Amino acid sequence: MKPENDCRRCRLCEGRARLVMPDGDPGSPLALVGEAPGAKEDEQGRPFVGRSGKLLDRLLEEEGLSRSMVYITNTVKCRPPGNRPPTPEEMEACFPFLEDELADRTVIITLGRSAARDLLGRDVKMKDEVNQPQEITVRGSRKVLIPAYHPAASIYNAKVKDSLRETFRIARTCLEGRGIFLSTGT
Repeated sequence: MKPENDCRRCRLCEGRARLVMPDGDPGSPLALVGEAPGAKEDEQGRPFVGRSGKLLDRLLEEEGLSRSMVYITNTVKCRPPGNRPPTPEEMEACFPFLEDELADRTVIITLGRSAARDLLGRDVKMKDEVNQPQEITVRGSRKVLIPAYHPAASIYNAKVKDSLRETFRIARTCLEGRGIFLSTGT
């Protein structure tokens, strides 16, 4: 199930320029899930293309990964006005799409508290739960979910950058422990 270009499941459609569809490898066992598109994403129709996206790309590369090796999406496909967090109703409207996107993944990294909360179905204390793999079920299939800080939080904070690097290492270890090896893309 994919949202149609004329999707009207919630009011976010009223202000969007375009739907922001997933990017990266549609067959990747590793998914990165952000909260919602920002202005640049709304403009280009791709997730994580603004400043935090450029940083995300760099951090992935530092860990031997690339955007083309992972699957990148958001909990909602339209930009909330003023870059506010999506409401529970907006997230619920897009949740069937997100479930479909994650059904074939093995490891899911949530980028930011909102994305983690949406997939875990409860409030998340980031300082206690970052980089702590947890099991979730998506469409009857067990997945490993790793809560991580949003790349935007790392722009001015080296500790958060280090935490994100560790997130990618943990994800790779979780995959390799299941016999799944991501090639370095070189």
